[in-house]
Amino acid sequence: MPQVVFLQFIPKRNEPPVPSPALKLLEGLGIEGDCHQKPGGSRQVLLMSEENGDHFGLAPGEVRENIVTRGLDLQALPPGTRLEIGGAALEITKDCEPCSFIDSLRPGLRARMVRRRGMLARVVRSGDIRVGDEIIAKME
Repeated sequence: MPQVVFLQFIPKRNEPPVPSPALKLLEGLGIEGDCHQKPGGSRQVLLMSEENGDHFGLAPGEVRENIVTRGLDLQALPPGTRLEIGGAALEITKDCEPCSFIDSLRPGLRARMVRRRGMLARVVRSGDIRVGDEIIAKME
């Protein structure tokens, strides 16, 4: 059963993320209290699989992702895939390209993480999500 294993939000750009046992997702905006909130934006939420983090020796949340999943191959999900998590729903929008921040963690990591950085999504239904919630992927 695919599930959420870690959650965090980023209150202000260039500040440390804040781990949380639960997040409130706001339809069409993003995560309540997160600096990436943007009406209609395609980069409202960043998801990364625990399996990808493990592959690169990264702790959950280390590359500033909002939601860490287990048991779901996020990179294989096409844009438009709907993820039902807790009371909320997300729609996958695109692959997240690794930025220069990744190389600040470990030189050369950015190039190795291409197509493994995670997936970006927009919130299509408001609701609360929690660590331990099941994730149901629905292809449109």
